[in-house]
Amino acid sequence: MKQKTKYQDKCRLKKGDEVIVTTGRSAGSVGKIDKVDYKSNRIFVSGVNVAKKHSKPGTSSEEGGIIDKVMPIHWSNVALVDPKSKKATRVGYKDEGGKKVRFAKASGEVLA
Repeated sequence: MKQKTKYQDKCRLKKGDEVIVTTGRSAGSVGKIDKVDYKSNRIFVSGVNVAKKHSKPGTSSEEGGIIDKVMPIHWSNVALVDPKSKKATRVGYKDEGGKKVRFAKASGEVLA
């Protein structure tokens, strides 16, 4: 079992969630979470915060050139998109039928 970090319980975002970037160069951009890095408290959002990286050709069949690479964003700089209103919302937890579920605080809708 992986060891939890200090902030892992605080991060309420999961892989596959639709988020909106609230601050920075990509503010206002919407995308789905590809990966959550709990060790550095950062997330990778598809199509957001893309940087150009220069790569040399490798010995195997890799080509060199300029590639687009998705860079991580700190999880405090994004917010979950409400399924109903499509605006930023916070995440809460509640019991439904003996199960702990996540819900959007703005609309009260249960998240998958």
